[in-house]
Amino acid sequence: MKIAIICYPTHGGSGVVATELGVELGRRGHEVHFISYSSPFRLHGFQQNVYYHEVDVSAYPLFKYPPYSLSLATKIMQITKDFSLDIIHAHYAIPHAVSAYLARQMLGGSTPKIVTTLHGTDITLVGKDATSFEVVKFSIEKSDGVTAVSNYLAQRTRDEFSLSKEIRTIHNFVDTDRFSGVVTDCNVKQFAPNNEKLLMHTSNFRPVKHLTDTIRIFALVRKHVPARLILVGEGPDRQASYDLAQELGVLEDVLYLGTQDYIENLLGCADLFLLPSGEESFGLAALEAMSCKTPVIGSNIGGLPEVIDNNINGFLHPLGDVEGMANSALELLTNDGLMQSFREEARKKAIEAFAAEKIIPRYEEFYREILNI
Repeated sequence: MKIAIICYPTHGGSGVVATELGVELGRRGHEVHFISYSSPFRLHGFQQNVYYHEVDVSAYPLFKYPPYSLSLATKIMQITKDFSLDIIHAHYAIPHAVSAYLARQMLGGSTPKIVTTLHGTDITLVGKDATSFEVVKFSIEKSDGVTAVSNYLAQRTRDEFSLSKEIRTIHNFVDTDRFSGVVTDCNVKQFAPNNEKLLMHTSNFRPVKHLTDTIRIFALVRKHVPARLILVGEGPDRQASYDLAQELGVLEDVLYLGTQDYIENLLGCADLFLLPSGEESFGLAALEAMSCKTPVIGSNIGGLPEVIDNNINGFLHPLGDVEGMANSALELLTNDGLMQSFREEARKKAIEAFAAEKIIPRYEEFYREILNI
């Protein structure tokens, strides 16, 4: 099949999943065309059967905001003409699904088919906004097929938009060979020179990620065991977390590494992964940690219970239960046998439920169903 993948190229979960999907599809012999305003950050080097097309946006001074949605639609139309696309796979409803529909209308037909994958904030945040609600609903209804990354997100979308349209759950996936937990490029001694326990959190540091809760959990843990905290990412809550770490007297053991492209090289160094988020439609960061044999302690919200089995390969607590999360962290960090069991179970869940080779065929099957082939 000839498939265009429309995605955000940044470090968010939707861009990661879209890129990994495209690369895997290329390996399986499909022709894949990425269309975005810059090359996706996980699209490294040459990939067989994979192409990238940059969207040029007009800088005409009359436009206060560059009309990216229109430029994207034009580029989709052009690539469809040049390569006879079968499927346009839009990741994230706005503006990708809308631009895909506009491109098809300009082409004047019913092809290529449009598949939209909902990732989370396009529904839970952007889609709820009054200025976006109707266009998100329109883009879903006009898609030939719709998928969501968790059962939770599929149901929430149906409820919030009063949809009768089928939304197929196809969970996120992980390359379990790459995210294996085998430490090669990560020098544990550099992060923990005195054999401290290593806790880790990675996100875009937005308020919904509750980064300050991560600091509070770490501070409680550090009172009982020597530990250090690795923070990977950038975002608006970085300064608040820094100030809180300073206030609680733990700043010297909090390591801010900024944005990292090869997160798999760090996850294998960590003893625990903290994810006290206020909203996770799936929890890709948690899955990648689990695949690296790093148990996750997080909030019992959204799609996380579909990823983490409480008290088996991680711990889930009510949102804001900082003390409970800290106690669970200490339970693992002070019990080598329990930690080893959780590590093995985390890896087992990643392989058995979310390995790429199990999930990618479901997308292929869905494409063929949409194409009636």
